[in-house]
Amino acid sequence: MRLQERIREGAGRAVARLSLVGADPRDDEDLRARKSLLVLISVLILPVAALWGALYLSFGAWVGVVPLVYFAVLLGALVVFSRTRDFPWLLRVGQVDILLAPTLSMIPLGGFLGSGGVGLWGILAPLGALVFGDVRSAVRWYLAYVAVFLSSGIAGEVVGPIGPTLPVWFTSTMLALNIVVGGAIVFTLLAVFARERRDALAALREEQAKAEGLLLNILPRSIADKLKAQTQPIADQFGSASILFADVVDFTPWSERLAPAEVVGYLDRLFSHFDDLAERHGLEKIKTIGDCYMVAAGVPAPRPDHARALAAMALDMLDAMRSHEDVAHLGLELRIGINSGPVVAGVIGRKRFLYDLWGDAVNTASRMESHGTPGRAQITRATYELVADAFECEPRGAIAIKGKGEVEAWYLVARKAERGPAAGGARSAPAG
Repeated sequence: MRLQERIREGAGRAVARLSLVGADPRDDEDLRARKSLLVLISVLILPVAALWGALYLSFGAWVGVVPLVYFAVLLGALVVFSRTRDFPWLLRVGQVDILLAPTLSMIPLGGFLGSGGVGLWGILAPLGALVFGDVRSAVRWYLAYVAVFLSSGIAGEVVGPIGPTLPVWFTSTMLALNIVVGGAIVFTLLAVFARERRDALAALREEQAKAEGLLLNILPRSIADKLKAQTQPIADQFGSASILFADVVDFTPWSERLAPAEVVGYLDRLFSHFDDLAERHGLEKIKTIGDCYMVAAGVPAPRPDHARALAAMALDMLDAMRSHEDVAHLGLELRIGINSGPVVAGVIGRKRFLYDLWGDAVNTASRMESHGTPGRAQITRATYELVADAFECEPRGAIAIKGKGEVEAWYLVARKAERGPAAGGARSAPAG
């Protein structure tokens, strides 16, 4: 076990050192990995080339010089690469070297069988282009390999063998070694390629999940799905929905006494709590505008109890300002306005897009908030008629609103005890 661990540690250190050959601090992660793999494959081939050359020379075959020349060229390229860090140059030299040296050796050795299949090593040239380059380049290298391999093999069959006749057992052994060792190199390349592809797909899925999560934080899921499926503007008409605006009273003068981080932190805690309430009641947060919070019910999914659901949330929001531990101690109050009616909803813009609502019902809800009373939720007649059977409301009378004249308004007081929670199964009111 200790011997295996030592071998494993030694191999790990060797690979780590090889990965530093030609490394550049400016390289990105992908280029660094490709450089490391190319150097590792080249170093693995070097002893094979030297052994092949020595074996042929030991039988008096001068063709054994060819793998030694290949060895010298590849080793010199690695030395130059360690100084220049030019990855495309090293790849190109290695491809030309492995394409020509083994395939041209087939001519003096006597063709396909006589050479012991040494020309199979040339397939590493197009495979290198496929792993380290692109498909189009790999196709060109493959065509070049097929042309050189076939022409060299046929030429060897016609004019070879040149030199001493090698024993049949040696030729058979070399065929087996070329297939096994060459296949191992090919398998290593493809295994690394497959692993990088798998890792890349996993990273892509992770980034897609993050992007999906961010998109769903901006848009309702149904709208996000539409946006991904179509390019034309998204716009929908809703005959009956409810809109709520909530503003923190006197927030600006209060915030001027605090550090910016404290101001943002307070709003983050407050609006995050409102987000939780909106999710609990099944409502759709539309946006925040400074210290104003906008939420709607009945969009983008219509629901008959939209006004009751929004009324329940309004009471919970007011209660949070008085009792929630993160915000109650600040002594601030909300001014809330609610209205119900038809709206148009859609996504606007192409950058930092937003799901928004338009229509007179939206404008009136905003006026209900701005003309409301601190610490109370003010509703219009349209909303009152939808919630009166489930909530206690206090009439305020007619109030003057710019551009709309006198408008009847009510204060939302509390849920009617005999009805139970408004958002949890009260009888649906007729749509307004």
